[in-house]
Amino acid sequence: MDAHSEAADDMKASEVPVDFEAVFRAEYVRIAGVITRVVRDPARAEELAVEVFLKLWRTPQAQGEKAGGWLYRAAVRRGLDELRHRTRRSRYERLVEYVRPRNPEEIRAGTEEQERVRLVLAVIPSRQAELLLLHSHGFSYEELGCALDLNSASIGTLLNRAQQIFRKEYVKRYGKQ
Repeated sequence: MDAHSEAADDMKASEVPVDFEAVFRAEYVRIAGVITRVVRDPARAEELAVEVFLKLWRTPQAQGEKAGGWLYRAAVRRGLDELRHRTRRSRYERLVEYVRPRNPEEIRAGTEEQERVRLVLAVIPSRQAELLLLHSHGFSYEELGCALDLNSASIGTLLNRAQQIFRKEYVKRYGKQ
């Protein structure tokens, strides 16, 4: 008996290689659609869908009868990873804006505006100032609710009121900008 026939005898029926082309054709549109709903960018979703199929190809234990469910979970996870990546990138880009060299007039104007905002935050009610500050640092409604001991369902309304009070005080002090 030669090595090839021994390998074939050892292979079980469940280990038959997956027809990736057939799986790709059958599932690609659905997987790209799932990712599109997460990332809201159809072109990027198509790229990520290809990555998900490549991962399936490289993951033998995911192949077989359960490949459809595995693809769906991997697609959702890849979409969420992309959102996290965008958030991190956006934060880093904002940091670079602070670090980049600016001319003296831009620095003075920025400092002046920061002082105005600080003064307005100091005179509005503290609960509203806290809400605005935490929200500006990227806290979710749920996180805001926990941090300030508020019902997360009412955060949107409270945040809107805080913004209106801030605007009113800012306009009162400095006029419309």
